[in-house]
Amino acid sequence: MATVTRENIGVLNDKITVTVSKEDYFPPFEKALKQYAKSANIPGFRKGMVPSGVIKKMHGPAVYTEEVLRSIEKGLVDYLDQEKLDIFAQPLPAADNDPGSLDMNNPAEYSFHFEVGLKPSFELPDLNTIPLKRYKIEVPAEMVDEELERLKVRHGKMTEPETIATDEDVLNVKFEESDAEGNVIENGISKDNSLLLKYFSASFKEQLTGKKKDESVVLQLSSAFDDKERDWLVSDLGLDKNNAADLEKYFKVTITKIGLVEKRELNEEFYEEVYPGKEIKTEEDFRNAIKADIEKALNEQSRNHFHHELYHALLDNTAIEFPESFLKKWMEKGGEQAKTAEQIEEEFPTFKNQLKWTLISDKIVKENQLEVLPDEIRDQITREVLGYFGASGLQGDMSWIDSYVDRLTKDQQQVENAYRKLISEKVFNQIESKATPAEQSISLDDFKKLQEEHQHHHH
Repeated sequence: MATVTRENIGVLNDKITVTVSKEDYFPPFEKALKQYAKSANIPGFRKGMVPSGVIKKMHGPAVYTEEVLRSIEKGLVDYLDQEKLDIFAQPLPAADNDPGSLDMNNPAEYSFHFEVGLKPSFELPDLNTIPLKRYKIEVPAEMVDEELERLKVRHGKMTEPETIATDEDVLNVKFEESDAEGNVIENGISKDNSLLLKYFSASFKEQLTGKKKDESVVLQLSSAFDDKERDWLVSDLGLDKNNAADLEKYFKVTITKIGLVEKRELNEEFYEEVYPGKEIKTEEDFRNAIKADIEKALNEQSRNHFHHELYHALLDNTAIEFPESFLKKWMEKGGEQAKTAEQIEEEFPTFKNQLKWTLISDKIVKENQLEVLPDEIRDQITREVLGYFGASGLQGDMSWIDSYVDRLTKDQQQVENAYRKLISEKVFNQIESKATPAEQSISLDDFKKLQEEHQHHHH
């Protein structure tokens, strides 16, 4: 059996020495060689009849090294399990460990050294002693107006007027690259698109007003659109908005369809369609229902902001000591690619904060016995599927969703992602229940500024 000793070499940083004798690794070594002899297929020898000397010469050094290291590893793992050491990451092998020095012709006692970083013990602060604010965002009147107009359009009726007349007319058009006279260029750009009349520049709108289906106009990209609308259209045509020559191109634009959404009138039929079962009778009640929806969304934004505040309150007010020397060595050697000393010093503050939050959230999970059940993971994945496809993609037979979710719940990555979201939500719900923030009303504009300042301060 391996002999293991442990000594402290720094803050929460111990050195573990594992020593194995010939009796620990030599019997397994000899047994492994016999197994090789039974299965070896070497030209000139019958299977199972290869002399042990040949097997030892061919495979002995590698098998010997493997068995010594296996004994070392078993001794280390058994010790960590027996002592129940709570460590960061994995033990780091010391630089002076040299597997190349193992000599099967001279079996001896071997000692290998490992460093471990020990997780610290710590206490969480009382959140009631930390000044915290939770904001109640006031709903701007214009936001209710904008949403009301959006709903009138969304639930409106599409008509096909004979001529182009209003900024809200929807024009289905065909762009064909041409010369200034409208002669289409052979093999030039050709693309269908759909635009509102208001997307065109004021001067060009005059040329379009009064036009009918199947009529054409010639335009130059540089003058027919204002900057914002031109940028996305140029990109859609496969051109470069920063290339002056591209902006000077001419296109023959043929109107293939004119559409206009007739906005819904404010009446009980419309209110019932938007809010079924709420029995809304008046415009005032309809506006109040819209305002309540907006308040709900803004409250969620406020809650997310409060969670960020709680996150930083715990990070800033929880005293945790770290085995920094070990962690920097682990950063240097533990990743897929080795890091330089400069990279480590630059990345370490962020890394330590992430590690600190992991310890804090793990402590909250353990102390409050938080858990995520399989049904909760399935429900979370189902919500994500429904959210991804949206209402428009979920018409007709919905039976496929169950089988689709079944497949996703067998995907380890999907399950882990859902678990992380759910356990994080439970952690913040738990923290939130322990805090008593001061409530403060705030305008939406001021709240947005607050968020920008918060992001700037913490990045």
